[in-house]
Amino acid sequence: MQVTVESVSGLTRKMKIVVPGQDVVTKLDAAYAKLGRDVAIKGFRKGKTPRQVLEKNFGAKVRAEVADKLIQDTYFDALEQMKLDVVAHPDVKAFNFDGDGSFVYDVEVDVRPEIELGQYKGLEVEQIAMVVDEALVDRELAAMRQQMAPLQGVEDRAIRNGDLIVIDFQGFHDGAPMQQVRGEDYSVDIGSGRNGKEFEELFVGLLKGEESQRTVAFPAGFANPVLAGKTVEFKIAIKDVKERVLPALDDEFAKDAGVEFSSLEDLRQHLRARLLKQQEEIAQGDLTDKIMLKLLEAHDFEVPNRLVAYEINALIKETEDNLERRSPGMTLEAAGITHEQLTEQYKDAAIRRVKGDFLLKKIAAQENITLTDEDMNNAFERVGKVYGMSVADVKQYFRKREDLLPFMNELLSEKIVAFLRAEAVITKAPAAAAATTGVNA
Repeated sequence: MQVTVESVSGLTRKMKIVVPGQDVVTKLDAAYAKLGRDVAIKGFRKGKTPRQVLEKNFGAKVRAEVADKLIQDTYFDALEQMKLDVVAHPDVKAFNFDGDGSFVYDVEVDVRPEIELGQYKGLEVEQIAMVVDEALVDRELAAMRQQMAPLQGVEDRAIRNGDLIVIDFQGFHDGAPMQQVRGEDYSVDIGSGRNGKEFEELFVGLLKGEESQRTVAFPAGFANPVLAGKTVEFKIAIKDVKERVLPALDDEFAKDAGVEFSSLEDLRQHLRARLLKQQEEIAQGDLTDKIMLKLLEAHDFEVPNRLVAYEINALIKETEDNLERRSPGMTLEAAGITHEQLTEQYKDAAIRRVKGDFLLKKIAAQENITLTDEDMNNAFERVGKVYGMSVADVKQYFRKREDLLPFMNELLSEKIVAFLRAEAVITKAPAAAAATTGVNA
């Protein structure tokens, strides 16, 4: 087998691989022998069809199958022969059966970048303070009162924050009805922010039974991409209005919130502990982000284009899934978004993801950080607790290689990041600065 390599650009290499004629003949003979045993052609007994007849009827199909088999059988040997450390699936550009009997194919690959590690231990980072004051606890209690409050109908007053309403609505843009911006018997919790402040404020001041037309100019960064940056006219009809009858904030309220609470103070202590745990998780995530940012700033190297493209496609898929969850049947096209726009939008984030992964794996190799059986078992137990599965069932779920490898890669990254956090020089942010970073449960 002859292999030549040329540099296309950056980390991309093109290999030309020539498989000798004797190997090709062996594969073709085997393919036609199997075909002859399996097919029946009119005028010939099964297994007795002449080779030239098989070639005439099935030649293109056989050559395609043999070409695929030859590539599979020789590609990794070619990499080993040329000592190429590739990091993405190959892109077969061309292949053909030459007149001398050989098989020739061209394949483009991306190779691993060379990384010279700079400082990664002792990185100086500031950790946000974890503060749970009584104002945060009060806010959680207020949210619980909202959730537990019984509803009663409203007939004779205007809609206000805290009301739950049922509406019909249709959105129009440039005079045309928007297919994805409409609803019948649609519930809106006024002031909750779940439907966006701009949309919810449309209904404040209206009465049950009232019909109205109102216009909203949505900001370019609005969460729903169908509405982002558009001025939309809404035709709305208020079908029902209910208000919450807030319960008294006392020991009986605490008991209704959970059998484990005997008093309001028990409930407050539970909320404090939960908020603190949430802030600890946020602080850990913030610390990780700051460490990764410092690593990326200190290491400049090129990353493989194919891996960047893979990450961009993954981010686009996330966007498509989010659209579908928000509005079943919603597509990028219906939302007025193109793949080209998202590709440009996500390019920098994808590059950071790829660079970060290379850096973490380089550090793992430097520090001999690997996954142990204990790491895997702990991870399986963690997944089992989240989804209510036994460890055996979790292992069965991950039995396929394509499921297990991404999971293991994520676990290894977590272990490397934990090492970097342990090695970092951490300073605490002033508590007063963090008091405004409360978290809603």
